[in-house]
Amino acid sequence: MPKLTDTQTIILRTAAQRADNLAMPLPKGLHGAAAKKVITMMIGRGWLEEVDADLRNGEPFWRETGDGHGTTLVATDAGLLAIGVEPVVVKTMAAIRTHAAQPPASKPPTPRAGTKQAQIITLLQRHEGATIAEIVAVTGWQAHSARGLISGALKKKLGLPITSEKVDGRGTVHRLNAS
Repeated sequence: MPKLTDTQTIILRTAAQRADNLAMPLPKGLHGAAAKKVITMMIGRGWLEEVDADLRNGEPFWRETGDGHGTTLVATDAGLLAIGVEPVVVKTMAAIRTHAAQPPASKPPTPRAGTKQAQIITLLQRHEGATIAEIVAVTGWQAHSARGLISGALKKKLGLPITSEKVDGRGTVHRLNAS
């Protein structure tokens, strides 16, 4: 295996420490023809790979392709092995950094006991379900408010599996399906 120059070693070691093994931005002072020569040689030896840059996420780019897209440089497994780093270790460290950067998962909202919302959930859990008229009778709300609670708070916010079907003699019956 060919011996790495100091510049190549710096580029690969820096990439090994970054999420997704990005080799960009290049070290300070490396630009123009010198950067092109080093990078072309590293790509030729399979140590770096040119991939599409995600400019919306602010990924630094190596060059423009001419069609308005940019490319960035990523250290390959061969490049990591050239500096004595096992690719599995780097991928594990990148996954740990990515996981640490994600915000903690929010717990799903739960209805409070004794509220009108809880009363409506109880009505919907019955085998026979509930009509809007029955919900209005229990809560004293307007019909549009009851429909809004079912579609907004219960279905969208809480993610409850509520179904609706027309029943002869009762009208539209809403049920909370047990899951």
